[in-house]
Amino acid sequence: MKPTRRSFFKLLSIVPFIRLESFAGETNKKHKNISVRHSEFDPWIEIQKDHLIHNVQQIHTAVDGRPIMAVIKNNGYGAGLLNVAESIEQLNAIEGFAVVKLSEALALRANGITKPVLLMGPFTDEELGEAIRNNITPMVYTPIGDVLERISRKLQKRIPVELCVDTGLGRVGVPHTEAESLYRDLSGRNGIKIQGTMMTFTEDREFDKEQIRRFTALCDSLKKQGLPVGRMHAASTTPIFWHPEAYFDMVRPGMAIFGIYPQPEQRDLNMMDLRPALSLKCHVIYVKKIQKGETAGYGRAFTAEEDVYVATIPIGHADGWQRSAAGCAKIRINNKLYPVVASVSASHSIIKIGPEKEVNIGDIATVFDWREGSRPDDINKACGTSTYDLTMHLSATLPRIFI
Repeated sequence: MKPTRRSFFKLLSIVPFIRLESFAGETNKKHKNISVRHSEFDPWIEIQKDHLIHNVQQIHTAVDGRPIMAVIKNNGYGAGLLNVAESIEQLNAIEGFAVVKLSEALALRANGITKPVLLMGPFTDEELGEAIRNNITPMVYTPIGDVLERISRKLQKRIPVELCVDTGLGRVGVPHTEAESLYRDLSGRNGIKIQGTMMTFTEDREFDKEQIRRFTALCDSLKKQGLPVGRMHAASTTPIFWHPEAYFDMVRPGMAIFGIYPQPEQRDLNMMDLRPALSLKCHVIYVKKIQKGETAGYGRAFTAEEDVYVATIPIGHADGWQRSAAGCAKIRINNKLYPVVASVSASHSIIKIGPEKEVNIGDIATVFDWREGSRPDDINKACGTSTYDLTMHLSATLPRIFI
C-alpha cells in the first residue's frame, strides 16, 4: 500500500512516547528568551470583561444570591487564568477561585489574587506544604490527617480543607458510604478545620437526584453527630440549570462565567442571559476561484458543484479549532456567515464564499463570538460537538486581547 500523509501520522501516534526532560535543561541553557512577535495574520482571542462581569451577576441572581466559587481551571477555559481572575475578583458575588493545577493556584497568588483559592487537583506532601504556605485550600478525600497535622505544627497555623465526597461520579472523592471515618479523623485534629464539603454531579439528570439524596443524607448525619461539614457546594454550570435544590451554601460554575451554555437547550430555558466572553478571530489570507469539479482539502474532501470562490483562514486544529467543524460550522466575515468546507488542517481552514467574490484578503474572520449564529453553543448545536472543546483547547500561544 502506498504510504500517505495520514498513514504517517497514524504511525506516529503508536510510537512509544520519548521523555524529553533531559533536553529541557540544555535548551534553557543555550537558548535566550526572546519576545514573541506575532504576525498580523496570526489568529487572536478577544475577551470582553463586561461580559464576564455580566455573567457573574446573572449567575448570582439565578442562585438567589449565594456566593460563587468561580472555577477558572485549564487557563481560565481558554480566556487566560489571570485575565479572568483579575476581571472578577472585586465582585462581591465572587467568594474565590477553584483550579485543578497547583501551578495555576500558585500563579494566582503570585500575581496578587487575595480571595480564597481552592486547589481541586492532586499534590505531593511537599506540594501540599507549598500550597498551604500560600494560603491555598486543598481539596482532600484520603486519610491525610497526619501530613496536615505535621504541616500545621511547622507553620503554626490551622489548615482549612474542603472534603470531596464521591456520590456516584466515581472519579475522585471519599465514597459517601465511607466518609464518616474521614470526617471523624480530620475534625478531631486541632490543626485542621473542615471548611467545606463538596461533590460533583454525573450530569445524568435522573441519577443526579440520587446524588443529591446521598450528599444531603451524609451531611445531615454528620451534623446530627456534631461533626463539622462546613459550607456545602455541588452545583457547577449544568446542575445550576437543572437542580435548584443543589445550590446549597455556594455554587461552583465554570462555563457559565464565560457566557457559554454547555448544552444548547439550556439557552431556551431563559433562566440566565449569558453572553459569550470569548471571541476567536483571524484575517483572511487568501481568496481564489475554484472551477466546477475541482477539489480542495486533504483527501479532496470538497468538490465544487459549480464555479465558486473559497477563502483560506490561518486557523486550524493546532490552534484549538475543531477538525469536525468542516461541513457544519460557519465563519462570520463582513457580518455574513459562510460554511467551513473541505477539511480543517493543523493551521488552515477553507471557507466557501459563493459564486461572487464577496471576501478579500485581510478581512476579519470570526470563528466564534457572542452574536447569534456564531456563538459557541451555535457551533455545538450545528456540529454535535462539545462547547468545552471550543474554548479549553485554544492554544496558549494565541495572543489574548481584552476589549
